[in-house]
Amino acid sequence: MTAVFVSGATGYIGEQLSKKLAEHGHTVRALVRNPHKTGRLQHPNIRAVEGSLDDPISLAAGMEGCTVAYHIAALAGVWHPDPEAFRKVNVQGTLQVLRAAHAAGVRRVVVTSTAGVMGATPDGREVDEHTNPIPDLTTAYEQSKLEAEGQIWEFGASTGLEVVVVNPSRVYGPGQWSVSNGVTKMIRGYAAGTWRLIPGDGRSIGNYVFIDDVVTGHILAMEKGRPGERYILGGENYSYNDFFALLACITGRRHTMLRLPLPAMMAFAHTQQFLADRFGRPPMITPPFVRKFVRNWPLSSRKAEAELGYHITPLEEGMRKTLEWLGKV
Repeated sequence: MTAVFVSGATGYIGEQLSKKLAEHGHTVRALVRNPHKTGRLQHPNIRAVEGSLDDPISLAAGMEGCTVAYHIAALAGVWHPDPEAFRKVNVQGTLQVLRAAHAAGVRRVVVTSTAGVMGATPDGREVDEHTNPIPDLTTAYEQSKLEAEGQIWEFGASTGLEVVVVNPSRVYGPGQWSVSNGVTKMIRGYAAGTWRLIPGDGRSIGNYVFIDDVVTGHILAMEKGRPGERYILGGENYSYNDFFALLACITGRRHTMLRLPLPAMMAFAHTQQFLADRFGRPPMITPPFVRKFVRNWPLSSRKAEAELGYHITPLEEGMRKTLEWLGKV
């Protein structure tokens, strides 16, 4: 049993990972910006450390005596009033964590990136960790995460710190409501009859991964991942049309869905972007995210399966568990 540092411990993935580690007997040092948000982290093996990614003192205090660390904290979302915020948190913040880990004598760090940095498929086939050496990324979030990965490899090579990167796809399942759990909000909305929209013609493919698989994948990456490597933690590939058809089958509710043409989506997104930039009102969506979600993003998790022993929960099974948690079946 070891002492484990976890950043982003109050987030969707970080909270569930922290709990699982604690249940396995590890002592978890949970870095939290707001101590009032630790109510869901109550466990005798979890100790909250108040601090942030730009505070070297709190990072040092949290990592003291730890042998391994998980860096999950990140700035996600479709927009931020500070155009540099994504780089500050996702690139510079990651480097701060790695520097603190190296100084504290931490042996290994697992960093959570995103499968979005892999880019869309160039030819219709599944994308893996090596498909797109220079991916065409549309959002500031993905661009910052890809830049962070480059910095991670350089830091590991120059210091000898063992760093493994994991890249979850579109995560869904039980847990807190946050920007990282948007797919579950979509599932809940469909079951309640309040979500009736399909982007574009509905043929765009995405990859959907159950939260339990992501949490287990992090632990497997810590145990078996090769330093300097990244691993897609994905699930099954589904088009929007097939995604909602499966939901209809499971729930027994068949709603009439409205397919939004790309020009209409872009017009709405540009209006949202204008209002955000002019008045500081957070937008529902922005043009870069519209472009992202109408492209095809089929992914392969074969590398994680082969090297880590990673296992994929079928989407139908994960949906049923999620709907049961929501009380919708």
